[in-house]
Amino acid sequence: MKVRNTAGDEFDIAPNAYLFDADLTQVDLANADLTGASLTDACLRKTKLTGAQLAGADLSGADLRGAILRGANLTGAVLSGVSYDPKRTLWPDGFSPPPNTPR
Repeated sequence: MKVRNTAGDEFDIAPNAYLFDADLTQVDLANADLTGASLTDACLRKTKLTGAQLAGADLSGADLRGAILRGANLTGAVLSGVSYDPKRTLWPDGFSPPPNTPR
């Protein structure tokens, strides 16, 4: 699956994708399969990740402020150093978010 961000940059969205430092702000990635993907330092602000498969993905240092992660599979995902908005980032039900790293 290919997506474009608001700047017109195109990204391949697939399992094990390399998306280091990618700007995916406000991109609709609902139900995307990003199993094992590298999203280190990615900007996922206001990104729709509802139902996304993120098992084993590396999201370390990612900006998740305002991201919608309801129903996402975060099993084994690396979330160290992520930043998020405690009131606007929507996590899967029953998920305990990691410590916030404000930006």
